[in-house]
Amino acid sequence: MKNLIKTTSLVTATLLLANSTQVFAQATSLSDLLNLVENDRVAESAEYQQRVQEFEQNANRQQQILDTTNSRITEQETEQQRLSDAFEANEIIIADKRTILRDRRGDLNELFGTLQGVAGDFLSNFQNSLISAQYPGRSDQLSRIIERAGSTIEQLNISEMERFWFFMHQEMTESARVVTYNGDVTLPNGDTANRQITRIGSFNAVSEGEYLSYNGSIGHLQVLPRQPAAGDLAAAAALQGATSGFSRVGIDPTGGVGGQVLANLVNFPTVQEQVMNNARTIGFIIIGVGIFGILMGFYRLLMLSLTSIKVRSQLKSDKPNKNNPLGRVLLVAESNPSADTETLELKLGEAILQETPALESLLTIIKMIATIAPLGGLLGTVTGMIEVFQQITVYGAGDPTIMAGGISSALMTTVLGIVVAIPTIFMHTVLKARSDTIIHILEEQATGMIADKAERLAANRT
Repeated sequence: MKNLIKTTSLVTATLLLANSTQVFAQATSLSDLLNLVENDRVAESAEYQQRVQEFEQNANRQQQILDTTNSRITEQETEQQRLSDAFEANEIIIADKRTILRDRRGDLNELFGTLQGVAGDFLSNFQNSLISAQYPGRSDQLSRIIERAGSTIEQLNISEMERFWFFMHQEMTESARVVTYNGDVTLPNGDTANRQITRIGSFNAVSEGEYLSYNGSIGHLQVLPRQPAAGDLAAAAALQGATSGFSRVGIDPTGGVGGQVLANLVNFPTVQEQVMNNARTIGFIIIGVGIFGILMGFYRLLMLSLTSIKVRSQLKSDKPNKNNPLGRVLLVAESNPSADTETLELKLGEAILQETPALESLLTIIKMIATIAPLGGLLGTVTGMIEVFQQITVYGAGDPTIMAGGISSALMTTVLGIVVAIPTIFMHTVLKARSDTIIHILEEQATGMIADKAERLAANRT
């Protein structure tokens, strides 16, 4: 602290010395120095007086502003007190008026309450009704009626109650009519076009052979992004073109909601879309393996059918032919006429064993596909469920759509595995039966030839 004081004193002395040196440099004698000092004192005195005068003026102006502000505050406080008194008086008057209104309304309160409840129930129907698309503005008017019916200040008049009665009868009457009118329709690309609309009661609306839907928040009809089958669209177009009589057309039986159930059913993905969206890699592998197995099955079915035809032709012929298994077995018997029964039996058994692999060709692969396909589907299901649990870990279980989509994708591989296994098992059973039938014929004929040989040898001995 002492060092700071010393330093400050030294700097002050230096500055005074410098000023004195400058003054002495300007003055050449003591009289000149005295004049300089006097002139500086006079200048500083005038500047000081000017500053004092400006300060006094500012002080007076601030005092005027303060006085004005205080007076305004006083006026506002007085006005606030007056308004508060008037507000309290008005509240008392309003309370008295409400009491008088309630007493005079009497039984009308029950009427207005009932009307408000019924109008609230009808409002939800009006908002999404196809009839509101033809007669817009009903929901807004009904909302005002409900608001006035529940108000303790405003009073419903007879014309408003009659208007609500008209809306109810209009809804019931129009729901039983098939009418045609012009209105705005939103197309799937977002554009709006003025079209001729045919409304089928409160069930459905069609335009230019397309089904429409209505949403009260939008205020006009929309073309369903996905339409029903071609037969239903043709029936809708026929209805629009009809002038009399009856026309058969598909409608949404739920009614009153503008065909939302129909829209949901139409938007439900097809089997092809479900497979494309949910099969994933394992599913497509199962599909490919299944197609390969079925093609092999049809190929083997064709070859066995041709072989069976040739074998049955050989049964009717006395001359062996090399183009069928039975003919080749018979040729073995003919080429060994002097062999004994045991040798002939061995040679015929060998010939049948040589024919068996060709008759049972690809059956093992088809059976393997029928066995592996469900296992592959189970593998896809397990991996899909693992992903579902991972999604639940990240996003939680609050949104059921996330779980539903994952489970649907997981189960699709199981469905594909079963779909592949059923026809391949059936195909394997049919092919196995065909090949066993041909082998049975070969064994039967070989046994018959051995028996004939044994009988001839026994007859020769006797």
